[in-house]
Amino acid sequence: MKPNSGTLVVNIMNGVKAEAYEGVYQCTARNERGAAISNNIVIRPSRSPLWTKEKLEPNHVREGDSLVLNCRPPVGLPPPIIFWMDNAFQRLPQSERVSQGLNGDLYFSNVQPEDTREDYICYARFNHTQTIQQKQPISVKVFSMDSLNDTIAANLSDTDIYGAKPVTERPPVLLTPTGSTSNKVELRGNVLLLECIAAGLPTPVIRWIKEGGELPANRTFFENFKKTLKIIDVSEADSGNYKCTARNTLGSTHHVISVTVKAAPYWITAPRNLVLSPGEDGTLICRANGNPKPSISWLTNGVPIAIAPEDPSRKVDGDTIIFSAVQERSSAVYQCNASNEYGYLLANAFVNVLAEPPRILTPANKLYQVIADSPALIDCAYFGSPKPEIEWFRGVKGSILRGNEYVFHDNGTLEIPVAQKDSTGTYTCVARNKLGKTQNEVQLEVKDPTMIIKQPQYKVIQRSAQASFECVIKHDPTLIPTVIWLKDNNELPDDERFLVGKDNLTIMNVTDKDDGTYTCIVNTTLDSVSASAVLTVVARPNPPLDLELTGQLERSIELSWVPGEENNSPITNFVIEYEDGLHEPGVWHYQTEVPGSQTTVQLKLSPYVNYSFRVIAVNEIGRSQPSEPSEQYLTKSANPDENPSNVQGIGSEPDNLVITWESLKGFQSNGPGLQYKVSWRQKDVDDEWTSVVVANVSKYIVSGTPTFVPYEIKVQALNDLGYAPEPSEVIGHSGEDLPMVAPGNVQVHVINSTLAKVHWDPVPLKSVRGHLQGYKVYYWKVQSLSRRSKRHVEKKILTFRGNKTFGMLPGLEPYSSYKLNVRVVNGKGEGPASPDKVFKTPEGVPSPPSFLKITNPTLDSLTLEWGSPTHPNGVLTSYILKFQPINNTHELGPLVEIRIPANESSLILKNLNYSTRYKFYFNAQTSVGSGSQITEEAVTIMDEAMASRQVDIATQGWFIGLMCAVALLILILLIVCFIRRNKGGKYPVKEKEDAHADPEIQPMKEDDGTFGEYRLFSFVSSAPF
Repeated sequence: MKPNSGTLVVNIMNGVKAEAYEGVYQCTARNERGAAISNNIVIRPSRSPLWTKEKLEPNHVREGDSLVLNCRPPVGLPPPIIFWMDNAFQRLPQSERVSQGLNGDLYFSNVQPEDTREDYICYARFNHTQTIQQKQPISVKVFSMDSLNDTIAANLSDTDIYGAKPVTERPPVLLTPTGSTSNKVELRGNVLLLECIAAGLPTPVIRWIKEGGELPANRTFFENFKKTLKIIDVSEADSGNYKCTARNTLGSTHHVISVTVKAAPYWITAPRNLVLSPGEDGTLICRANGNPKPSISWLTNGVPIAIAPEDPSRKVDGDTIIFSAVQERSSAVYQCNASNEYGYLLANAFVNVLAEPPRILTPANKLYQVIADSPALIDCAYFGSPKPEIEWFRGVKGSILRGNEYVFHDNGTLEIPVAQKDSTGTYTCVARNKLGKTQNEVQLEVKDPTMIIKQPQYKVIQRSAQASFECVIKHDPTLIPTVIWLKDNNELPDDERFLVGKDNLTIMNVTDKDDGTYTCIVNTTLDSVSASAVLTVVARPNPPLDLELTGQLERSIELSWVPGEENNSPITNFVIEYEDGLHEPGVWHYQTEVPGSQTTVQLKLSPYVNYSFRVIAVNEIGRSQPSEPSEQYLTKSANPDENPSNVQGIGSEPDNLVITWESLKGFQSNGPGLQYKVSWRQKDVDDEWTSVVVANVSKYIVSGTPTFVPYEIKVQALNDLGYAPEPSEVIGHSGEDLPMVAPGNVQVHVINSTLAKVHWDPVPLKSVRGHLQGYKVYYWKVQSLSRRSKRHVEKKILTFRGNKTFGMLPGLEPYSSYKLNVRVVNGKGEGPASPDKVFKTPEGVPSPPSFLKITNPTLDSLTLEWGSPTHPNGVLTSYILKFQPINNTHELGPLVEIRIPANESSLILKNLNYSTRYKFYFNAQTSVGSGSQITEEAVTIMDEAMASRQVDIATQGWFIGLMCAVALLILILLIVCFIRRNKGGKYPVKEKEDAHADPEIQPMKEDDGTFGEYRLFSFVSSAPF
């Protein structure tokens, strides 16, 4: 045994065999207060015996039969670990068909030809001795039905009937356990292992249930391809019937295992040390449970209590020892033993009888710091016998703490469930028993909680962009916080792209690896808070992969692919493009698109195209790069499916017909040698079709045609394999020529001075010699009837579409002479003009006079001069002048009207008021009415005598004197107000002095001060101005 220690060292290196130390050991510790004993310790040496020699016969098995290879390892201590390997030390593969049982045997539900081998070896590994024992190899030879039939045929004549039966399927049969029921006993807390292995062909599938209940959740596991049911930490509730069912296509079988869970003793209440003072009472309780129910026995100082020295203060009552009025000699160590057939429990409890005054073990003035709104636990560890009573006080001389806001624990700890800032202070713990009293003071500080006032937010960031998370905190100023950033609960990557600032984390040039959860953790010495946010890095999807063409037909094919990575943004659709390597190599065309959930598509094909396909994935961020092209697929040639589109026949000259069409694209040709058969014949004439085959062009010209006659036209595609379907006919026309005839019977109806309506007779359609596009009316002003002056002729043109025979001519000038003619228009141009038609517009109202000037103002007269209207639009009859005075408030006076002959150009207005503003309105008239007016304003001059009397008042002496007096008066008033303000400002000091004076005379002073101020104010107010 080691010195100064209770450790026993067993050394087997000195040549003594380990078996010599095999046995049961127990340790006893003893002093003058009593003796304690340990649990029994069993020592057994480990063993790894060799395999017994045995002669193993080869196993000859028919294909499909079951087989069990027995291991039967030697019994070791502890039991060995079993595994099967071959000669090359490679583990033999196991499956639902072939597996190792709990006993180490190798089970074949049915054998197959590939199971034939000569090196099935069972190994046993003994961990304690670090040795591996090997069994002799076992040979297995599987005979297939084909080889068995060949062997039979070689040994029989041709007339013999031979032939082994083929492999027959068989319903399941259990290999282990045998029979329909079995029993299993397991101890509480251990692992329950139940096994069912079945033979059959096809290989059976095993299913487990608990009859009348459910398999325990979170503790049930299936192993060995569901052949083994494993339940960990079993309890009495796991007792019951467990049913395994083996099933294949031919039937099923089952086995019921009745499980009983027994229990070695386990504590309900273990005895605890007891400290009593002389004369006190106490109890030791020892309660245990188990299956079967354990028996309880007591020892004192390692001796059964029945034969131990008597102690009148104790009484044994089953699992309880009752102490009454103990004395110091009652101190001892008691042992409780609970045992049944599956084990035992042993516990020591020290009953210590002593008399001690209270002692407080918590250091004096210990400082406790907590966060507001969290519990505060203030210790008062104590010792004493009898057990001291604990009281808590707030402060040194405060009152005792009571009430629901405090929790008083048995160990002396004071708990404040929700500490507040005002809980800060000194707390006093007082411990007292009948032998004395002691106290201790501790300090409590309540700090503000640390908070994250701006938390990081969820981010969706595109690849290569920048992501930033905020973490703004608020904390108690006396605490020093530290901020730590984590990614997926680990440290941030060691990467210069991660920039940690005071209140944020920035990630530059984001990559896919940055995707994850970022957490901001703020730690102080008292608390810790955290906030997390997820960064999702999105990007365009990766290109699709593994394009495959299947189901190749002449006009269709199936394309399938594997989607690339979505990069955190779901794929919405796939775009399929194709390349025609025969006609347009290197050019990719849109084929179709499908939803993002689809990865196959049936594509329509055209003949004579060398197809390659590629797929592009699309998500909200954008389009992926195109996939690698698929393999090429060349479709067979065929007749064209369609004819050229947009066939037209339009002549470019009067004697030809130009036939045009849109050529077929390369893949529309459906084969080599694309050409066109162009056919035409004159419409409504009993002629045969004229046809010509042309190369792959888009135009053909027919010469020598009559002018503008209709033709029936058709264009048909053909290639080396034949013609396209019969094309539809279109109507075209040979070339147009200029019209031959002018419109006749041109008539003009004048509606008003600015609008006229023109009529004409249509020309015969044959004379149009083309497509009638409409009629053009040419018209121009010859002269103004009011001025008889010639000017540059400007012709205007109005076009009327279609077969219209009338039109309106707007914007004419009044009182003018006009000419017009009409011409018919076709696609070639205009025909001859009709004879000129003359018409005149009536008078209209004139434009405003060109100007109005007012000159030579006098005291009572003004001279008006004006210019005639720019556009009189008729014969002027007179001018109208209206005028009215305007006063200083811009109010208008009475209106006066004067009519002036048309040949006048000036007028002197007399008898006007002096120094008065007048407003004038002036316009011209024709027989139709008045034109627009112009306005002007003017002022008559002032009388000289009156002007000499109106002297500026600012130059008068009396006015200057008055203004000086007013200024002086205002200055005096300002000085008085300033003096009053300064005196009033002293009163607050005076009031403060009075507040400390005799209260009996204070009101008199207040009244005196008030009247004095009022008199001063009254004097200023009554001062003369």
